[in-house]
Amino acid sequence: MNINKKIPHPFPYQGSKRGIAKYILPHIPNGINRLVEPFCGAGAISLASSSNNLSSHYLLNDLNKPLMCLWEQIIEKPERLVKHYEDLWHSQHPDKKAFFFKIRDEFNVTQEPHHLLYLLARIVKGAVRYSSSGKFNQSADNRRSGMRPDTMRQQILAVSKLLSGKTTLKSMDFRDLMLEFNSDDLVYMDPPY
Repeated sequence: MNINKKIPHPFPYQGSKRGIAKYILPHIPNGINRLVEPFCGAGAISLASSSNNLSSHYLLNDLNKPLMCLWEQIIEKPERLVKHYEDLWHSQHPDKKAFFFKIRDEFNVTQEPHHLLYLLARIVKGAVRYSSSGKFNQSADNRRSGMRPDTMRQQILAVSKLLSGKTTLKSMDFRDLMLEFNSDDLVYMDPPY
């Protein structure tokens, strides 16, 4: 296992285990049938596991349905997603602040995965925030423009290659998801769970 290899990650996400995955991986046994992430977020553990061939199948779940729709696009329709992101990234200039709020408003109506990807690439500290009415309300980090389209393309295509054909996506409460676990699944749950 190469715990220091570069793992692709298409978007930042607060609480991601990207930075500590190399410390978690040695505790995952080789040859498991399915790795389950009930609170997948950025899917850091599944990505690191797949890049090291530790499991033959992955189940990614998150209660955030738009996030899981984004994961579906990343894995199943990466070229389409990359093109949409590239168009948004180039359209944000010259007033990227106003453009961010425009896309945020559109996302709150349409829930389009490429809008969410753009927002995730631009928000402060990768911290996803929703209002009590369910509207995405995090602000942009206006010091940055988000991941450049060519870099985003590389990240998304690499993630799609790692997870395509061996990943099941769900968006449900983890208590309901637990009813679908098999005895040979390895379930990765972030502390304090």
